[in-house]
Amino acid sequence: MCVYRSLKGIYVQIVDDEAGITLVSASTLSKELKGKIKNNNRATAKAVGELIAEKAVEKGIKEVAFDRGGYLYHGRVKALADAARGKGLKF
Repeated sequence: MCVYRSLKGIYVQIVDDEAGITLVSASTLSKELKGKIKNNNRATAKAVGELIAEKAVEKGIKEVAFDRGGYLYHGRVKALADAARGKGLKF
């Protein structure tokens, strides 16, 4: 599970490194979150974390390796990870 955060959004995807494909992705631009979020804050990151976990569990993915992309594990990155764990994703 790779995380990228910018000033305007937060993006996360679960990739299969061996096959080189993206299995599941979610971001602040996802159609499921469009219109529901207003700021790029921890609450937004939590919503993206819950969405990625729901999509992953739906596809049968239960365990992932967490790549925070060099970002410190606090704030939005931590909120996303905690929300994903709360919805059943293990890492």
